[in-house]
Amino acid sequence: MPSIFKRNDRKGEPYTIQYVDHRGRRKTVKAFTDKALSEQLAAKLESEARMRRTGLVDPEQETYLLRKQMPLEDHLNNFAKMQGDNSAKYGELTLTRIRRVMNGCAFTCLAEITTEEVRDFLQRMRTENNIGHRTYNHYLQACDTFLNWCVRTKRLLTNPLAGIERLNTEVDVRHQRRALTPEEIGQLVRSVAASRKNYQLQTPSMRVRIYTVAYLTGLRHQELASLRVNSFQLNDATPTLTVDAVHSKHRRKDVLPMHPQLVENVRQWTQGMKPQQHLFPGLEKKKLYRMIQLDLRDAGIAYETEQGIADFHAAGRHTYITQLIRSGVSLPTAMELARHSDVKMTMRYTHIGLEDRASALATLPPAPSTPVDTALQMRCISGGSGCHKGARSDISDNTPKKEKRRKSLIDNTYGVNCQDMSYPIKVEAAGIEPASRDISMMASTRVANGLCLVHSVAYWRGYPTNQLGAFFSLLRA
Repeated sequence: MPSIFKRNDRKGEPYTIQYVDHRGRRKTVKAFTDKALSEQLAAKLESEARMRRTGLVDPEQETYLLRKQMPLEDHLNNFAKMQGDNSAKYGELTLTRIRRVMNGCAFTCLAEITTEEVRDFLQRMRTENNIGHRTYNHYLQACDTFLNWCVRTKRLLTNPLAGIERLNTEVDVRHQRRALTPEEIGQLVRSVAASRKNYQLQTPSMRVRIYTVAYLTGLRHQELASLRVNSFQLNDATPTLTVDAVHSKHRRKDVLPMHPQLVENVRQWTQGMKPQQHLFPGLEKKKLYRMIQLDLRDAGIAYETEQGIADFHAAGRHTYITQLIRSGVSLPTAMELARHSDVKMTMRYTHIGLEDRASALATLPPAPSTPVDTALQMRCISGGSGCHKGARSDISDNTPKKEKRRKSLIDNTYGVNCQDMSYPIKVEAAGIEPASRDISMMASTRVANGLCLVHSVAYWRGYPTNQLGAFFSLLRA
């Protein structure tokens, strides 16, 4: 039984309740100043503990229910604290997208989240704000990330948005990118090296380094900005560069081989620099898309064509992967060098045009010439007017069609103008071995007459007889 008492006799002091919960632990709860109300509360707590001990109430289900009724903002604040492994920019963008969806649907707690309301809100965003399929999927992915975290931390039993289909991004491409050719990369680097202008506070020599490293490594913007002097292992048997997991997009430490030209360049660039010094200081805050747009303009290279735009990501990473494929690198190897988890993603970065396909086709060996099929060139004497032609003196235009066909088949198969196919004469046809002398006379005659009959039917029906070679090859087998 629970006990009810006051800790002191001061006026207005509330009662205190002590009881044993379903786990056998003694609990102390502050009650009311009124004794009757405090007794009712004690009885309620004791009854609930008894029901949990006997299994009439599932304590875990109760915990889920209480957490689902908590304010949604409390869960979002706890979720924000758990984003330490991600970059600050990514965490902030994810929370912004989640809050936009939750506020747009007027959700106040986890129990109110439904698939229909989220889908309707995102569809309204597509209509009113003209967001693309990829942005639609990004909002949905952010909400999925939050709700999956709620499942892992036992705030929800299941993700209420599980099963919502993503939109096909292939049918709604807002920013189509194109890869630069090696000639365009060379033209860009020469133009920047001869320039005297600073773009995004980057000198021409620094921009040459940025474009060179991006082209020969395929690193992303933030990965380039994270490179330090000690990120390069130039004296190893196989020189490599390392991208720390905290700066990598997939949060894994990446060790990449280096191009021989890049090894020599980095060796010159890092002379006299400290190991912890960044190769490109402050690059993470620069607008590289604007920088390369201006440099392409100065170099006389179109920023946007029918194939797409050539922003920094396209000029670096897309060009890097495309050139790997053009150089004959296998697709699995290109996937590993690009650090993709799926070969489909690597294919999205590969821009192979009509000229590339034509060049690849030209390397295909020519097909060998095939002789004319002469399998049905039988040894029939065609001197007579009726052989294989169905010509008879008693056939006129008024003769019924069936009667014409019957008389023609009889003449073509057993007529006097066909060569006698009886033993020892053998059936000779290209692709068919001569009949063995051990075969009986009757069998030889029947086979020969059958072949001639098939040949006649094909001729009468109008089928090309040179296409029946495969059929007689099967008969031989």
